Amino acid sequence: MKIVITGSSSGIGRSLTESLLNQGHQIWGIARTSQLELERLYPENFKSSSCDVSNWEQINHTAIKISSTWTSINALITCAGLHGELGRAVNADPIKWEKSVNSNLSGTYFSIRALYPFISLSPNRGKIICFSGGGATKARPQFSAYAAAKTAIVRLVENIAEEETNLDINSVAPGSINTRLTDEILELGPTVAGEKEYASAVKQKKEGGQSLNMAIGLVEWLLSDVSDGISGKLLSAQWDPWKTLDTYKQTLTQSDIYTLRRILPEDRANSF
Repeated sequence: MKIVITGSSSGIGRSLTESLLNQGHQIWGIARTSQLELERLYPENFKSSSCDVSNWEQINHTAIKISSTWTSINALITCAGLHGELGRAVNADPIKWEKSVNSNLSGTYFSIRALYPFISLSPNRGKIICFSGGGATKARPQFSAYAAAKTAIVRLVENIAEEETNLDINSVAPGSINTRLTDEILELGPTVAGEKEYASAVKQKKEGGQSLNMAIGLVEWLLSDVSDGISGKLLSAQWDPWKTLDTYKQTLTQSDIYTLRRILPEDRANSF
């Protein structure tokens, strides 16, 4: 497959890139920092571009550059993201808060918008996988910008899934995996990140965090033709039975399972 991965220079994006390269896929990595090391290690299968995905002009230019080498793209995986502005929402720096949202949400949308024309030319069913989690399904105090953006990514995915039936687009919640974002929380300390978040990061760092292999495995499953037809879902790498979801394709496509929805009183056996 020809796959474009944003945020491929570090964290989950880097690990995922290496895993897919080792399986023989052709990868075009997009990141703000240099990726010369990967280019040297995989000269035949890895190409890269330096780009800020939250800048439309940059990502659009990068997409045009990719299309001049690849006539089509089979898949896009959006891993690029950052915590950005942390602390109580009512005290946050408005400009930095907006930048955090743009880096995560606009960066995801711009990547999809710029590369969709070439994914739609894929000879096989096109695949788009967006990384969510981090506050998308529940409140995450002190992380309002990041959580709001990650939640919006899920709804963006749901919208595109209904609008475009010629491809599969899904969100992935990778789990609590040790990355630079974990280290960032530890460096910021409990005052900025919050007591609960800091304590969780300390425990996660000490115990090793959740399985990176599960997150990579889910992405690989979503890239495969086994998952064809499953679209518009938010899947947890650590908790959902994604390895067998192809057995329930018809049920999934006709229901709101694995989507974001409002909880009603009757859902909790209460009446108001």
